Amino acid sequence: MSYNKLFDLTGKRALVTGSGQGIGFALARGLGSAGAEIIVNDVDLERLNTAAQNLRDQGATVHELGFDVTDAEQVAAAVDHFETQTGPIDILVNNAGMQFRAPLEEFPVERFDFMMRLNINSVFYVGQVVAKHMIGRGAGKIVNICSVQTALARPSIAPYTASKGAVANMTKGMATDWAKYGLQVNGLAPGYFKTELTSALVADKEFTAWLSDRTPAGRWGDVSELVGGCIFLSSEASSFVNGHILYVDGGITSSL
Repeated sequence: MSYNKLFDLTGKRALVTGSGQGIGFALARGLGSAGAEIIVNDVDLERLNTAAQNLRDQGATVHELGFDVTDAEQVAAAVDHFETQTGPIDILVNNAGMQFRAPLEEFPVERFDFMMRLNINSVFYVGQVVAKHMIGRGAGKIVNICSVQTALARPSIAPYTASKGAVANMTKGMATDWAKYGLQVNGLAPGYFKTELTSALVADKEFTAWLSDRTPAGRWGDVSELVGGCIFLSSEASSFVNGHILYVDGGITSSL
């Protein structure tokens, strides 16, 4: 294969969970720019429709697949129906997730339980169903979205840290079980990025000053800077990369 084709996703179809906004939308847009058809997913159908239309307006071929990633039966029904009626899912980006901050001794149990269902259970639910189809074809790419908190903890987000550590280890387990079938399963771990979901922290001058001092690159990341890593892990360029967690964090996990 010529080197200029290594990152070309033309002819591939990518499902990005939680792609109605934020990092998920940015990754969907990036994969579309590399030639992939995009399957937008969100539990909020209005947000789903808006995101899909925005991607179409930018020239992408888009499918809409609304389902709740925390409901295993919904996941299986939606994915199986899509595979049967539309075609194969070649790339899966397990992006759906949430954050909630509270002192650990006061962290609400119901918030903890829901965070685990959304941040880690969904990776298993969607990953397993999609992988069954990929295994039958002998090929597939799965990118699980981890976090800088996969490696580091901060006050008030211990459950989130635990969930993202679990995503990294699930990624390694998936690679261990499925690499022999021709699948590559890897993790993409963002540092601190400017999105609508982090806008309050971006506006917090004290936090931004701390982050700029703590991160070797000295700034927040832009979501467009995540796209290259996702395309790499979704493309032929990563054909012998498996079980790896790629940190895109301005160096924060490399420096004390």
